[in-house]
Amino acid sequence: MQYQGRKLRHEFKYYLNLHDYLSLRQKAASLMAMDRHSLSAEGYGIRSLYFDGMNDHALHDKNNGVFSREKYRIRIYNGCGDHISLERKSKFGDFVCKDSVQLTYTEYASILRGDVEFLREKSLPLMTDFYMALVHRAFRPIVIVDYIREAYVYEPGNVRITFDKILSAGVNTVDLFDGTLVLKEAMPGPSTIMELKYDAFLPEHVRGLIQTGRFVRSSISKYVICRELGYQYFKE
Repeated sequence: MQYQGRKLRHEFKYYLNLHDYLSLRQKAASLMAMDRHSLSAEGYGIRSLYFDGMNDHALHDKNNGVFSREKYRIRIYNGCGDHISLERKSKFGDFVCKDSVQLTYTEYASILRGDVEFLREKSLPLMTDFYMALVHRAFRPIVIVDYIREAYVYEPGNVRITFDKILSAGVNTVDLFDGTLVLKEAMPGPSTIMELKYDAFLPEHVRGLIQTGRFVRSSISKYVICRELGYQYFKE
């Protein structure tokens, strides 16, 4: 699907209990390949630094169900600084798209210090838009979101099924590489978030494999969950 010149993907999210997660991961592994980032059968680590405005635009847009909304984040994998990406995830109803550009560690550190003029000088659309959000909409780093992602991919339909586990929020710093980072788990018990993404169609045997009709779709935001944990952690 195209919207405003951008290619969109379907995105559906579900909470799973331990039994359903173990059953579905076994089925997915029998049909699909694991994501290339995976370090083991458990998957790989994702750590993201999210940005929001002084009036919490991204938080309130999500909670209020605004049709068109976006979030900016800086993401690393497996705790490593070799691959640092600036991303914008845009959502239009049930459809999503993601824009991404690579950052050097020096550029990341500059953003954290508030020295962001280089973003405008790059003349890349995503960097320019992020610069405008930082300078003119007062966006600032707000929360670290950390979890383990077990991901499976299937080429026909560009299908991606992910199981996100051990969702945690950083509660003492907004630096992805801070050695003193303290993470607090944000979901009770062995809960898992399953996400299903695909392009124009979902192959029928994949649909039958995951049996989405058994589960209740949820409007899940790992960003919102971790922000709310932060409020609880710092409340007076």
